[in-house]
Amino acid sequence: MPTLVPQATRITSAGSRPKLIDEYIGRVNSKTAGVSVAHMRSPQGWIEPGQTPEFDEFTVVLKGTLRVRHQQGEMNVSAGQAVITHRGEWIQYSTPVEGGAEYIAVCLPAFSMETVHRDE
Repeated sequence: MPTLVPQATRITSAGSRPKLIDEYIGRVNSKTAGVSVAHMRSPQGWIEPGQTPEFDEFTVVLKGTLRVRHQQGEMNVSAGQAVITHRGEWIQYSTPVEGGAEYIAVCLPAFSMETVHRDE
C-alpha cells in the first residue's frame, strides 16, 4: 500500500542567512534513510559552508539562480536547469543573485548531519 506523506517538516538550515527547508521524504519527516526530497527557498546573499558529502545530490532549480562552487571552479544553475553533485567531492552552495533561489534537492542516500561533512 502506498504511504501518504501528509506534510513536510521544516528543517533548520545552515548558512549565513535563514533558508527555508521543507523535507517531504527523508530521515526526519518520513524516517526514510535511502533517499531525501526537500523543497528549498534561499534568500539572496545566503551561503552554506562547504561540504564533502557521502551522498549524491540531484537539484532542480524552480526559480532564481543557485551557485555551486566546486574544486575546479563554480557554476550558476538557473530556473529550468538541474545539477548533480557527486558524493566525495567538495561543494558549496549559495544564492548571490537578486531574488535568491527556489529548488528541489534529492539526496541519495538521504541527507544526514553525520554524512554531510561540512567545513569547520
